[in-house]
Amino acid sequence: MQPLPNGLIIVVKRDCPTCMLVEPLVRQLANGATPLTVYVQDDPAYAGGVANIIFDDTLENSYRLNTEFVPTLIRVEGGQEVERAFGWHREDWQRISGQPDLGTGLPAIRPGCGSKTLDPGIAEELAIRFGDARFSSRQVELGDGEDPMEACFDRGWTDGLPVVPPTQVRVLRMLAGTTRAPDEMLGMMPPDLAPCTVEKVAINAVMAGCKPEYMPVVLAAVEAALIDEFGMHGVLCTTMFCGPLVIVNGPVAKAVGMNSGVNALGQGNRANASIGRALQLVIRNVGGGRPGELDRAALGTPGKYSFCFAEAEDSDWAPLSVERGFAPGASTVTLFAGEGVQGIVDQKSRTPESLARSFALCLRAVDHPKLAMAGDALLVVSPEHSRVFIEAGWSKARLLEELERLLLLPGDEMIVGAGGITEGLPSSLAGTLVPKFRPGGLLIVRAGGTAGLFSAVIAGWAASGATGSTPVSKEITT
Repeated sequence: MQPLPNGLIIVVKRDCPTCMLVEPLVRQLANGATPLTVYVQDDPAYAGGVANIIFDDTLENSYRLNTEFVPTLIRVEGGQEVERAFGWHREDWQRISGQPDLGTGLPAIRPGCGSKTLDPGIAEELAIRFGDARFSSRQVELGDGEDPMEACFDRGWTDGLPVVPPTQVRVLRMLAGTTRAPDEMLGMMPPDLAPCTVEKVAINAVMAGCKPEYMPVVLAAVEAALIDEFGMHGVLCTTMFCGPLVIVNGPVAKAVGMNSGVNALGQGNRANASIGRALQLVIRNVGGGRPGELDRAALGTPGKYSFCFAEAEDSDWAPLSVERGFAPGASTVTLFAGEGVQGIVDQKSRTPESLARSFALCLRAVDHPKLAMAGDALLVVSPEHSRVFIEAGWSKARLLEELERLLLLPGDEMIVGAGGITEGLPSSLAGTLVPKFRPGGLLIVRAGGTAGLFSAVIAGWAASGATGSTPVSKEITT
């Protein structure tokens, strides 16, 4: 676009009642001493006969003028904008134009309409064509006869389900969900240790079906997966069942519409499903973690499509984020190398002592009842079960303390050969009490529907801890 012409600039479209209202004034301004340029977004016949009417069919001029509303009146002096007005405001137009009698027969004020530059999908296209939107990722050109969805399958970009084709417009729209620069490097994504940028995450978030407002959560989840202690390479390459489970805490969960209630661990919620899926697609498409190649899971788990939910924070129990050292009200993600969901059915316990014993008995089955200090576990307590503890004055910490006591298990029952089962702990542990989980290896969250006396255990990778995977948390920023 050439430097701004001195004088007055008006941006209009015929499909705007206020633009049609001021059309006679355009002729009056054109006859004045101040040079006038008019950009028409939709009809070159607007103000027919007036000189210097420019049909802005590509919307380049409107875009470069940062036009948000029509009509827009701009005064330019020395090639620089000095003032502008939106819609029709008689006093503003009279002052900017220098014509004190302009529009005296019109209403004093009329609102304008949205500029065509802000039509759905148009803003991103204009930013790509005329703005500073630049992509570092290679653009894949499809053949005229290729179906975009099938093309994604054919190129190995999917998790087995259809993905949203990541067009430049969609990726740019996704990037608008964060203030972070597209070329910001997040780290080297395992297992291939490939560079992972904000832009790469946005591409996979598009394919996963995310909304732009999910981007801060997705970015935090990716950054958490890159923390060494989480051991993403091992989580991916193990022959066991696990995959990254994303637990979201704080105001962001409600802001983006995440589910912490009915069916929180199931399908049906776009934010839960697509945020977890986006992380998995980043691991696959950026890091190279594809099943049958570096992903060597013997059986896998449906959670490797997506495993993500929010903790319910509408009770007296402290949220997981606070327990892990973050300030109350902070928005966080916690990554846990989780397996499948093992239900706990106890519909009769009405005391915290009884229910804690039920939980402990079910937790013994993690990995194997005769194994200990191998895998971590996540205990998901439903609102109805948590009410039993809360009404008795038990905090999460109190429940955890009781579970740790109940899960000090007799080594005689767990050593190799005990019970006629070859699997088990070393014989040297006979005569001792063995903790089922390593210190810090049992996490508790509250989630689920308010009806149903059911909770759940999600086992962790059997290589939990310093030699495998440790749960990690990351604060969510914009």
